[in-house]
Amino acid sequence: MNAAARKRVLVFAFTAPAAAILLAVVLYPFVYNMLLSFSDMSLRHFRLWSLIGLKQYSKVFSEPGFYTVFGKTILWTVINVFFHVLIGVFLALVLNQQIKGRSIFRTLLILPWAIPQFIVALTWRGMFNYEYGAINLILSQYLGLSPIPWLQSPTGAFAAAIITNIWLGFPFMMVIALGGLQSIPGELYEAADIDGATSWQKTRSITLPLLKPVMIPAITLGIVWTFNNLNIVWLISNGGEPADQTHILVSYVYRAAFNLYRFGYAAALSVVIFVILLVLSLSFMKRTHATASAY
Repeated sequence: MNAAARKRVLVFAFTAPAAAILLAVVLYPFVYNMLLSFSDMSLRHFRLWSLIGLKQYSKVFSEPGFYTVFGKTILWTVINVFFHVLIGVFLALVLNQQIKGRSIFRTLLILPWAIPQFIVALTWRGMFNYEYGAINLILSQYLGLSPIPWLQSPTGAFAAAIITNIWLGFPFMMVIALGGLQSIPGELYEAADIDGATSWQKTRSITLPLLKPVMIPAITLGIVWTFNNLNIVWLISNGGEPADQTHILVSYVYRAAFNLYRFGYAAALSVVIFVILLVLSLSFMKRTHATASAY
């Protein structure tokens, strides 16, 4: 065996375990889920299920609840990602300045992202309690406002989940933006100072354009993660309460699969979610020319 052949065998030996793990945890579940989406698998047909074609997809698009939940999911995603980026970039601009205690502030502001989501969700759920929660205590005792029944109405529970997820998600955008800011050459700002540019002109002409290649992939990831964020909605609203009015698509799938045992329907809906996210991501990347610098 010559050197080139030995090298190929060595490369294959190192990559084979990773490839096997990917096949086991990514490709096989994906293919199996696609198969289930064309089946009648449910609690009644758990073992003796059969293929029924596109009937599950027809059920997905024929149920009025799908469009309501889809609209809530779009609203959930847009609001969350908007504030993630807005707060994250603002804090990154502040932390990029020479301020005292910058490393301490940076560590404190990244804590929401470092804490496990289920702990964050349960903590915030307690804070939104009508009688004893910290949020209502602040509203009533310090601001003189009436307590809000956050978790007792669909709008209040949905708003509580959004507030929690905004607090949880902005550190990721902050870290990405801060890394992008620190990679911008200082000479550009020095040249702008010589030309007499104002702070806003430097931000608009230097900072934001050079942050774009960094932030667009991060925003795309943020859209996918937020669209599929089951933990916060499920735990804050206690499984979609009240009256299953607080669901987004991913929690709707979870309810269909593990509460109602409609496995075929849930598989079809998960495929629909995958297609929606694929189209949204590709369209967003194309419209923002995120990969233009790669060519």
